[in-house]
Amino acid sequence: MHQPLLEVKGLKEYFDINMGFFRTKPLKAVDDVSFTINKGETLGLVGESGCGKTTVGRTILQLYKPTAGEIIYDGKPVKTKADLQKFRTKATMVFQDPYSSLNPRMTVSDIVGEPLDVHHLYSSKKEREERILQLLGYVGLNSEHASRYAHEFSGGQRQRIGVARALALDPKLVVCDEPVSALDVSIQAQILNLMRELQRKYQLTYIFISHNLSVVKHICDRIAVMYLGNIVEIAPKKELFDNPLHPYTKALLGAIPIPDPDIPAMQDMLEGDVPSPINPPKGCCFHTRCHGCCKECTAQKPKLVNVGNDHWVACCKV
Repeated sequence: MHQPLLEVKGLKEYFDINMGFFRTKPLKAVDDVSFTINKGETLGLVGESGCGKTTVGRTILQLYKPTAGEIIYDGKPVKTKADLQKFRTKATMVFQDPYSSLNPRMTVSDIVGEPLDVHHLYSSKKEREERILQLLGYVGLNSEHASRYAHEFSGGQRQRIGVARALALDPKLVVCDEPVSALDVSIQAQILNLMRELQRKYQLTYIFISHNLSVVKHICDRIAVMYLGNIVEIAPKKELFDNPLHPYTKALLGAIPIPDPDIPAMQDMLEGDVPSPINPPKGCCFHTRCHGCCKECTAQKPKLVNVGNDHWVACCKV
């Protein structure tokens, strides 16, 4: 039996936008998102820029206060300040940009040791130093790196420092916000292999946010496809790539470049632009760009339905 580590129910994150003359309007960055992650699993969140992937990750950790919804960690809701403080010792984040996510005024030792300082997880300076060197060893760095500053490292090394910081509290859940998108392709492979190795060694659970479907296919067990703040399809990796059901998922997979001139290019390219999350369309969020749109699509928002093989899709045509 799969053991759920994290359950997200009806998560919403709206930002009030100033429209002038003392009027505001909500920007619906995340609109009623629900999913479950099992222990030791990697769930991929994919979609084009601005679909709400990063906001989901940050809202789960309550870097943004949720507008609505429930976050349940290991069977217990995260509601009070005490719940949140305990949750943040078990759930951490690796940020997208290794250049801006590390404080340039702090040494690597202080960057990696900061979570230990905040949560008072050592009894002496020696114990703190030993723990920091242990964490650097996990990610392929050594004691010589501890006294240096972030600007002295390459992008790949900086991201290793970010991973070491995320592991400082011995977490069970790590939210990875496009952790390799700012790196060279060869370095991407090294970081991904490092993350998989750490997952096996320390029984980590990942939420892996990315727009790169090739990367997601390499590292994830299940994939959730997002569009305009909504999850439109969730399925195990092989099932999603072999049998995509939602028209948006089909378009995303069809847009992956294939280095073979004998394979014809995708015929049904997406047309038009993504609607504004300030004025989202009524009914299905994708109907303005869907070739198979019908009257029912514009009338009501479809719910995620299990069509078998743990494959969930939100489309009235399925």
